[in-house]
Amino acid sequence: MGREQRLAEVFVELADSLIDDFDVIEFLQGLSARCVELLGISAAGIMLGDEHGELHTIAASDENTHLLELFAIQHDQGPCVDTFRSGGQRTNIDLTAPKATAAFPHFARQARKNGFAVTHALPLRLRTRMVGAMNLFHTESGSLTPENIALAQALADIATIAVLQQRTLEQTYVERDQLQAALTSRIVIEQAKGILAERWNTSLDDAFDRFRSYARNNGLRMSDLARQIIDKGTQHSALS
Repeated sequence: MGREQRLAEVFVELADSLIDDFDVIEFLQGLSARCVELLGISAAGIMLGDEHGELHTIAASDENTHLLELFAIQHDQGPCVDTFRSGGQRTNIDLTAPKATAAFPHFARQARKNGFAVTHALPLRLRTRMVGAMNLFHTESGSLTPENIALAQALADIATIAVLQQRTLEQTYVERDQLQAALTSRIVIEQAKGILAERWNTSLDDAFDRFRSYARNNGLRMSDLARQIIDKGTQHSALS
């Protein structure tokens, strides 16, 4: 299949997913995976800002613990923090170059330790309103072409639309409620993932994969299933 055809299919797939009452966590999780596929990168993640202007991980291309820890560092420092504050792109950052990473040495050091060589940060922005940032990683040296940077920004823009749910974008209090709901859902999913990993005596990655598959196969929101696991103890055979 040609790349242009695949791009068209992915954008139709994403557009079809933006239906009423869709699962924003699942949507952004899938979009992160599509970033890896379409851009030829190694990992991707999406972070949202809360009402205090702090970034929190909402979705990642995989649930690797080290990758999530790397995103977590950016609560305090990192290219996503810079992008979120400035509204501008930070692309083709060489993680081995002290000058390029002077503003976030701890993040760069941890990224290198995890095998990443280059990173990019793109804004999740609607006009002047900042929602969050998208982080991309390469394990090999090199750079994104201008064309791929434009594609990455288009995917970040779709993420923004998903978060704001295309509703009442001029009402700041509505936007804040939607962002907080998404962040709260992510916290609940993390708790459920830990419960399942302990219950099954397996890794967090495996627990999340099985949890996500069950939710998708049964038409459940991941956040709703997570609350069942935490509050009631799900008795479904697939999750027992």
